[in-house]
Amino acid sequence: MKKILLLCDDQWHPGQVVMDGVAPLMRKGFEMDIITDAHDFSFGSLANYSVVLLSKSDEVSGENQNSWKSENVQKSLVEYVENGGGLLAIHSGLVAGEDTEILDKLIGCRFVSHPEQTMVTVAPLKPHPITCGVESFQELDEHYRVEILQEDLEVLFGAYSPAQGIESKYQTEPDTNSPEYLSLSGYVRRVGKGRVCVLIPGHNLEVWLNEAFQKTLKNALYWCAGGDGLRISE
Repeated sequence: MKKILLLCDDQWHPGQVVMDGVAPLMRKGFEMDIITDAHDFSFGSLANYSVVLLSKSDEVSGENQNSWKSENVQKSLVEYVENGGGLLAIHSGLVAGEDTEILDKLIGCRFVSHPEQTMVTVAPLKPHPITCGVESFQELDEHYRVEILQEDLEVLFGAYSPAQGIESKYQTEPDTNSPEYLSLSGYVRRVGKGRVCVLIPGHNLEVWLNEAFQKTLKNALYWCAGGDGLRISE
């Protein structure tokens, strides 16, 4: 596997959380170049990477809320994946900008809303190289609701959280806050020669460092890079 390009840091999602969250993977051999200021991003360098790990909304950085996902940037990411690259989009990577439809459609969904942070249970739903060895886990998180933009999603993970009372944005869907209804929490899709994986949890560091999520990340990075299973020893 070539290097991984990590794009992170925006107003509501400090890059340090993501960097601390992938640090255990880097200690186990994953090589990553990390960009927190999108002005440093050059789509001409994408060919140097096996996977782009996107955990960044359409903001240049936490200090600069200007858009960075220009039409050229979005098209370059589409071309990168179509030609065999891997895209792993996590949590804030699903937050769309005013004009990010090209990238949103590549990812396959976009963020709509979430209630106050709550205990979210994430559960694997089917056998797949990414769910291999992954058990259900529970952490305090933002329980994202997303708008589905593609019909070819292979859903791998679901999530549920308890109802929160009158302030909850879920009150219009009172029956969806139980194990009987798992909201979308992770999926894969193939685009051209490349692969896309979306993992929706990830607001807090505790989620990233959860053993089950760490295993999911490892599996997802290898799958996005074209592999069919975990290749780093436990």
